[in-house]
Amino acid sequence: MVDAAGDVRAQVVVVDDDDLFRESLEANLEDSGFAVTGFPGGAPALDYLTDDEAAADLVLLDWKMPDITGIEVLKRLREEGSDYPVIFLTTLSDQIYEEAALIGGAVDFVEKSRGFSILLRRMENALAAMSSARSDEPEDEDEVEIGGLSLRPSQARAQWGGRPVSLTLGEFNIVLYMARRAGEDVRYREIYDAVRGKGFAAGAGPEGYRVNVRTAIKRIRRKFRDVDNGFDQIENYPGFGYRWRAER
Repeated sequence: MVDAAGDVRAQVVVVDDDDLFRESLEANLEDSGFAVTGFPGGAPALDYLTDDEAAADLVLLDWKMPDITGIEVLKRLREEGSDYPVIFLTTLSDQIYEEAALIGGAVDFVEKSRGFSILLRRMENALAAMSSARSDEPEDEDEVEIGGLSLRPSQARAQWGGRPVSLTLGEFNIVLYMARRAGEDVRYREIYDAVRGKGFAAGAGPEGYRVNVRTAIKRIRRKFRDVDNGFDQIENYPGFGYRWRAER
C-alpha cells in the first residue's frame, strides 16, 4: 500500500528474531504505506545496512537476538559511520535498557506492548524530525573554516589541522551547528535539534535528550583528540550546553 499521492512513505528495516512478530509488523507497516525489508537477526541486517546500496530511512531494532544483540548492531552501525535513525522495539522495560539505547545513538525506545498505533506515531515523529533537520541546512554553503577546523557540508567531511576526522553524519551536524556559532553558548536542545529536527523528543522525560547530547559530545571530543591530543575547542557551559571556542 502507498500513500494518497501514490508514493511509498519511507523505507523501513525491521530486525527481529521472532518470525511471527516480525511478519505481523511488516504486514502492518506495508498496509500503512511503508516499504519494508525484514531480517531475522543482527548479522544479516548489518550486512545489508552497511552496504552502499542499502535502502533505509528508519530501522526498527529488537534488543534480544541470538546472533548479535540489538545494542551491538547499533554500535557497529555507528562505528561504520551509518547514521540511520534507529528505534528500539523490545519487550525490555527496565529504564537501564532505554538509557543504554539512547546513549548508543538510538532516537527512541518503544516497548512492544504499546501497540502498533503508538509505534506508528513514534516513527512518524522520527521521520519528520530527520526531514526537518535536512531541510534546515543551507544549500549554497560549500565550506566552513574556523581556525584549524574545516567542514564541507555537501560531503559531511571534517578536518582538523588538515587531518581528516571520522565523524558520523549526526556528529558532523553537531560540529557544524556549533562551529557556525563559534563563541556562543548553545543549549542542549539546540544541539539535539541540529541532528533530530526541532521538537523531537526521545528518552526518559522531557529532558531525556540531554543524555544523547552529552554522549555525542563525548564521542566527538574523543575523535578530535585521536587526531590532536591537545584539542580543546568544545567548552562546557554547565547546566546549559556547550560552545565551540572562538579563535583568540
